Amino acid sequence: MIRFIFGFFGAIFSAVTLGVIAVAIAVGGVLFMYSRDLPSTEALSTYTPATISRIYSREGLIVDEFAAERRLFVPAEDIPDLVAHAFVSAEDRNFYEHGGYDPRAIAAAFYEAVQSRGRDVRGASTITQQVMKNFLLDGSRTIERKVREIILAARIEQALSKERILELYLNEIFLGQNSYGVAAAAQTYFNTNLEDLTLEQAAYLAALPQAPSNFHPVRDYDRAISRRNYVLREMFENGYIGRAEMEAAIALPLETVQGGHIEPFRGAIPPRNYFTDEIRRQLSAQYGEDEFFTGGYTVRATMDESLQDVAERALRRALERYDRNLGVWRGPSDRIDPEELTGEESWRAALADAQIARDIDGWFPAVVLELGASSARIGIEGVEEDEDGHFIPAEDVTWARPLREDGSRGPQARVAGDLLAVGDVVHVRAMTRDGDGAFLRWTLRQVPEVQGGFMAMDVNTGRVLAMQGGFSFQQSSFNRATQATRQPGSSFKPFVFAAALDSGYSPNTIVLDAPIEVETGEGIWRPTNASNQFYGPAPLRTGIEMSRNLMTVRLAQDVGMETVARYAERFGVYDDMQPFLANSLGSQETTLYRMVAAYAMFANGGERVEPTLVDRIQDRWGNTVYRHDQRSCPDCELASLTPGYGPAIMSNRERVIDPITAYQMTSMMQGVVDRGTASSTVNLPVPAAGKTGTTNEARDVWFVGFTSTIAAGCYIGYDQPRPLGSGASGGGMCGPVFNEFMQEAIEEYGGGPFAVPQGGAFYPIDRFSGQRLPDGAQGSEVVYELFRQGEEPYFGVLSIIDGGWGMGSDLPLFGRDDTGAALEEDGQTVTTSTGEEVRVPSQTSFGTLSSGGLY
Repeated sequence: MIRFIFGFFGAIFSAVTLGVIAVAIAVGGVLFMYSRDLPSTEALSTYTPATISRIYSREGLIVDEFAAERRLFVPAEDIPDLVAHAFVSAEDRNFYEHGGYDPRAIAAAFYEAVQSRGRDVRGASTITQQVMKNFLLDGSRTIERKVREIILAARIEQALSKERILELYLNEIFLGQNSYGVAAAAQTYFNTNLEDLTLEQAAYLAALPQAPSNFHPVRDYDRAISRRNYVLREMFENGYIGRAEMEAAIALPLETVQGGHIEPFRGAIPPRNYFTDEIRRQLSAQYGEDEFFTGGYTVRATMDESLQDVAERALRRALERYDRNLGVWRGPSDRIDPEELTGEESWRAALADAQIARDIDGWFPAVVLELGASSARIGIEGVEEDEDGHFIPAEDVTWARPLREDGSRGPQARVAGDLLAVGDVVHVRAMTRDGDGAFLRWTLRQVPEVQGGFMAMDVNTGRVLAMQGGFSFQQSSFNRATQATRQPGSSFKPFVFAAALDSGYSPNTIVLDAPIEVETGEGIWRPTNASNQFYGPAPLRTGIEMSRNLMTVRLAQDVGMETVARYAERFGVYDDMQPFLANSLGSQETTLYRMVAAYAMFANGGERVEPTLVDRIQDRWGNTVYRHDQRSCPDCELASLTPGYGPAIMSNRERVIDPITAYQMTSMMQGVVDRGTASSTVNLPVPAAGKTGTTNEARDVWFVGFTSTIAAGCYIGYDQPRPLGSGASGGGMCGPVFNEFMQEAIEEYGGGPFAVPQGGAFYPIDRFSGQRLPDGAQGSEVVYELFRQGEEPYFGVLSIIDGGWGMGSDLPLFGRDDTGAALEEDGQTVTTSTGEEVRVPSQTSFGTLSSGGLY
């Protein structure tokens, strides 16, 4: 009997033992099978998540941000305990105790699933398992993936600390609203830093990982509150907070950015503009778009925010002035179905979805709600309704004619209904009284069809201070300052003259202004001056000041277009300039960005300066990976400096042209502003220089200029080039933009006389004839020119540069008025550069020569 009993229990023991061994073997086999080809956990030890790249102004304020996933990485030591405790309580209460997976949670989940027959299935994944799923595995719902997840979780617990695992989790988890990680979510939902989150806010964020779309703070408010309160109770049960704290937090409402209770973080950032988008474009090209959008770079921009506002305003004013003078209404920006305008709530919702630019300072989107006998009642975005409503009166539309579908213009508008219809989405601006700023009426506006660009930079450092690439970035993101290649017209001429000055010419060298015929292979090219007149011999200075085309072509021919091309390439205007004679008048296309940078080299004395929109770039760890200013400052390392002296900055920049040539060109371009083609529109309190440019048929108009501190430029033209009209000119349209901007820039950056280089001396020159005058000469006809030592001007008649073309028989010699028109009645005999004696009468005729070239 005893033997039977021992045998029976022995059999049971053996069976159990064999069963355990079999199960162990089976489990081991499963683990071995699923552990093969698992991804390496070493990747987590060097994990660098995709984070936001941010652009900061020079004052250290965020002005833009770019991200594929909106994430701000926060290291473990900077994660507040409150946030860590909230997520642990919500997702894995035993996180600090288990070894990667939680058998108790798995058993409890299995039991509940069986008891409810599959109706109640809760997750049993630990935070460690979720890290494995997010980083190393896919999200498939299979037994195989779950086993692999447990294996990896156990491994990573051996390799990383709990704090590091929690860091990975809290920085990677998706929390809705394109927010990845707790730091980004804190900004998205509460516009606050992670360390400033309150208890109830941290609990709401911890409620989101389960299903962010199910706990929206507005759409699913009750569910969100319920889940938040569950997290608070779990924090209390786990001993992280006291009962009083829990009850106080539960009693609070859920106030979020989405609910309109808190101003959004993005609301504190200015609308994206051409400047920050150009940084995005350049750095994406340099580092790769994926790297820039995920690399977490900190970019310190060179933008001066106050001057950026001035640049935007000045260019917009010029573009709108031109557009307004055309007197054409091209129609609304968008349309809304009149049936959606039944009440204030409905029209506001419809207007919020309308496609219309919202980045134009002072302009408001509006929708036409009703047409009266003479006026139109409108609803305005962001402006409260009043008892009488808002209206566009009849007197505000009489400036325009409607543009018909066939391109013709309708009759002059007399009432608002002649231009507008119910449902039209338009821009309006408040008109105010000049004296006291009192509101007068709402006035109808439209985004101009004509476009343009503006850019300003520091002439010594290359820092771009302002850039505007069009009327409105939201209306058109194409940056016309950097991306549009246009013909610079006469604004290119200074590079022709600089090549001549460096080749032995002087500011008083006489160049012939007379008809020219050039065989181009495609016919005869006959360039002319803008006035269609010819002025005979004149000094180089006059050629720049009065923008004489024929003098420029002759000079380019005499110097050689190959030489001119080398100079243009040296200045960076072109990478490869074609040595065609017409290009001396600016017919080869370039960008405003290149032109302004080239002019800055005249202003700084002839040193190469590279324009930059970025001062410094740091990576996510704070290491500087780019710094624009490469100058050295040995004195900056000294303990003290000599009283009254600042540190000496050592420049290692390449010299582009001789400093005397740079000054001579600057002085001649100063004459453009003082008495030449820009004199009527550019008037600054400090010395300024520049050059106008107007292409054939005024398809593009330019002005590029500078003071001793800042170079700036503007161009205006249609994106698909077409004539701007007979009255368009660089001085008339772009000059005011430059002037308005510089008035403000001088207030901040100052300005003064242009620095005179060593190695030269000043001599009085008759600016009409080019002759040297006695020392001390004064008068409106006298200009003091800088000459190199050994190249002093002589007294007497000068030879004339004709570029190889003979002088005509009906040209004047030297004029004495500001336009260069001749005053000699009987003419005079002069000697050309070829040694010929020719007589130049006092009168000229245009004859039958046709206009051509650029002017």
